[in-house]
Amino acid sequence: MGNPQTLVGPEIKVGDTAPDFQLVDNTLKPVTLADTKGVRVFSVVPSLDTPVCDAQTRRFNEEACKLPNVEMYTISMDLPFAQKRWCGAYGIENIKMLSDHRSASFGENYGTLIKDVRLECRAIFVVDQDNKVQHAEYVNEVANHPDYDGALATVRKLAGV
Repeated sequence: MGNPQTLVGPEIKVGDTAPDFQLVDNTLKPVTLADTKGVRVFSVVPSLDTPVCDAQTRRFNEEACKLPNVEMYTISMDLPFAQKRWCGAYGIENIKMLSDHRSASFGENYGTLIKDVRLECRAIFVVDQDNKVQHAEYVNEVANHPDYDGALATVRKLAGV
């Protein structure tokens, strides 16, 4: 905490076209941007086994029930097996888990890869049905929570809720 981190990749801004990525789900199936549809939330965390990442993922899991036409994803460098174990242990069923451990392509393409430790920084991206970024937040201190309300307000507006 308190140490500046060097992030690899561009800083994604509102209005940018969402970059592609190559992630894997908890069955090791590849997932790219084209495999996701509609309004999407990409919640990026360093590791599920930390308190703020745990809370962030639980919050979006809860919100997913209220937003049935929105796809919500948690992205981390955690291995797919660890993501699956964590979800099972905490009853997380409404959010899809994706791992960037193979190629770090999400981190490199979205500017969330922390260079020195090969983890993702904490971030949230809301992408609309046309693959345009409508909300982008990079949390500058890993121990801080993101602006859930700001991201969810954007999601509700896009989803017409």
